[in-house]
Amino acid sequence: MWIHCLRMNKPAIDIITLGCSKNLVDSETLMGLFEAHGYHVTHDSDDPQGEIAVINTCGFIEDAKQESIDTILEFAQAKTEGRIKRIYVMGCLSERYLADLEAEIPEVDGWYGKFNYKELLVDLDKLENLEKLDNLNCQKCVHRHITTPRHYAYLKISEGCDRHCAYCAIPLITGRHQSRPMQEILDEVRWLVSQGTCEFQVIAQELTYYGVDIDGKQHIAELIEQMADIEGVEWIRLHYAYPAHFPWDLLRVMREKKNVCNYLDIALQHISDHMLDRMQRHVTKEQTYELIRRMREEVPGIHIRTTLMVGFPGETDDDYQELIEFTKWARFERMGAFAYSEEDGTYSADHYEDDVPAEVKQKRLDRLMRVQQQISAELEAEKVGQTLRVIIDRMEGDWYIGRTEFCSPEVDPEVLIPANERLTIGRFYYARITDAEEFDLYATTKYE
Repeated sequence: MWIHCLRMNKPAIDIITLGCSKNLVDSETLMGLFEAHGYHVTHDSDDPQGEIAVINTCGFIEDAKQESIDTILEFAQAKTEGRIKRIYVMGCLSERYLADLEAEIPEVDGWYGKFNYKELLVDLDKLENLEKLDNLNCQKCVHRHITTPRHYAYLKISEGCDRHCAYCAIPLITGRHQSRPMQEILDEVRWLVSQGTCEFQVIAQELTYYGVDIDGKQHIAELIEQMADIEGVEWIRLHYAYPAHFPWDLLRVMREKKNVCNYLDIALQHISDHMLDRMQRHVTKEQTYELIRRMREEVPGIHIRTTLMVGFPGETDDDYQELIEFTKWARFERMGAFAYSEEDGTYSADHYEDDVPAEVKQKRLDRLMRVQQQISAELEAEKVGQTLRVIIDRMEGDWYIGRTEFCSPEVDPEVLIPANERLTIGRFYYARITDAEEFDLYATTKYE
């Protein structure tokens, strides 16, 4: 009744999320706060649905920045046409380029950064001060509004990064690494389980650094072990680790805890010592090879996802060939790659000439991806005949779409199961893999 009364005269709000899953968590947090305060909120509507649009932007690389600007301009046009009344912008792009954006897009009614976005609720609701908002945020009735299917959620354990790689703008946007208190994270996991969540994508700018800012020690293994012991947690998947000073105890946890998926997302970027040094990655070629060897030895069946970069300033043909040979040797189960693009304010932009021609970058990228595509096809084909545990995400046409523990939502291969029997979304089944393509598996199921 209290919430219903609050909503009577409150404008409807549509939140649009751009960029990574960490941004999505911020949007979900803001949605929960709005709803606890009586607003009706929608997320990522195809057309403006509310009186107010809140755009959560990305400012990581040039393409992402352009998408954010284009989206703001699109909603500015909708405001001009009278389809929405107000626009607010938050997130990484406005955190970094606030003054320029304010001058160039006057149609926006308010700008917020990466960390002060909760002030939007204060401004809209005319709250007297942030203390009231902080009190509201601490109440048990205030939780994230989960926008993913109920059975999985993203769990952000920290913000910021202390690594300062030469090419990366993230520290310029997010600042220094800040770990969330462990008990706060575990309480959130318990609440999510109570809401039906059984699969957790653990995310951070730098996962393995968790806890260092608190007491100088890496506590990621301890955190994941405690998460794994919470009843109702079926799968835990780890994203965005860093190769330097890797916490080896994390591999023990992955091996011993059945609900910690044999999956690790760890961006390696390159293998040539020349490139790793220029990139300021603080790891060597030899250490990287040893890291992969040890991961595969200590966690049999582990699926490694990585990201590689071509065309960094000074990359020679020999550097690139080392990267190709490393990719063939490592046989990553999941790999993405991109061509270097200069980001203003970074070390590489200030100190290096972007001297690899665009056409060379593209050729190198294309060849690298062809190598990986062949590897991916071979590795997926090896699963034919195996019986794997699968969670069902959705139904599309005549198929149920599911994933194994080796597949993160939206970015990894999926399992297609004929809809000739009724399956339940969000439930686990055992699936016998019958066929494989480069990016998809086909299977038949039996009840778990």
